Amino acid sequence: MLERAKGLVKKVTLEVVYEVVDERTKEILEVIKKIEERQEEDFRYLNQKIDTQIGQVRNEMGQLRQEIGQLRQEMTQMREEFKSEIHRLDEKIDRMNQEFKSEIQRLDEKIDRMNQRIDTVIQMLSEILRSK
Repeated sequence: MLERAKGLVKKVTLEVVYEVVDERTKEILEVIKKIEERQEEDFRYLNQKIDTQIGQVRNEMGQLRQEIGQLRQEMTQMREEFKSEIHRLDEKIDRMNQEFKSEIQRLDEKIDRMNQRIDTVIQMLSEILRSK
């Protein structure tokens, strides 16, 4: 009977141990489930945050592309304005060079006439001096 009592005590003890292990296992599984749920929520939150930031970066990239396009247009416009201004200045320089050449030619002609007059005066003076 002692054997039987020992067997019963062993059996009851094992059942109590199994119940405690089952309860503890359930508690651990619940904690794991809560952790998994929290982890899943965290992943969802992070994914949403990443998606939002990617969207913002894409918007900023789009804005930068637009700004670059505008800058290219402005550069092209400025290049055309510079070309036009350079052409205008070239024409003005050509006109001024032409005016200077004309003025120089006029002065050269005036100098030539004055030289002729001087030569004439010198000749006349020379003749007057010879005749005396």
